Amino acid sequence: MERNKLWTHRPDTPRCAWVPSADALYCQYHDLEWGVPVRDSKALFSKLIQDGMQAGLAWITILRKRENILAAFDGLDPDIIAHYDEAKFDALMQDAGIIRSKLKIKAAITNAQIYRKMRDEEGLDFSAYLWSFVGGEPIVNSWDAFGDAPVKSLESEALSKDLKKRGFKFVGPVIVYAFMQAVGMINDHEVSCTARGGAYHG
Repeated sequence: MERNKLWTHRPDTPRCAWVPSADALYCQYHDLEWGVPVRDSKALFSKLIQDGMQAGLAWITILRKRENILAAFDGLDPDIIAHYDEAKFDALMQDAGIIRSKLKIKAAITNAQIYRKMRDEEGLDFSAYLWSFVGGEPIVNSWDAFGDAPVKSLESEALSKDLKKRGFKFVGPVIVYAFMQAVGMINDHEVSCTARGGAYHG
């Protein structure tokens, strides 16, 4: 990404309070990715799986393992994951570089199969489907402190309910709200945060 080449770690940059200013990896994720609207269906699927893998863990755990996770799961491409067999599952369970959770690995496979069913049998574009729960445009909140933001919303509860009805796993309303924040469906950057406008200001 070209923006990555321009990015430098500046601990004194005004950011959301949840970002540890001394952690360059965390700051880069916040500055360049978190809250930037994502419209690509496969990229959204990938992020939904990553947020599901975070369940019970700190996001930094996923962030530090993300390259390994993407490599092990074929870029989190649903068209590939949907065809994983027992041999692939066993290999993933032996991979120390990822989150070795039987339930989370199986969930990724199940979710990929549902993604394909929605697209191929129902004619649903995954991006359009997800964004319909916020009316197609980001919900922009104005929090002076990130702690004022909720952990779920009516929109995340509605999306979670529909995803669960379709058979998706690890898509509770709290996980879904975090996902919606991350992919820019909900802008919860603090009002003083330099990344609030969706662009890196260096």
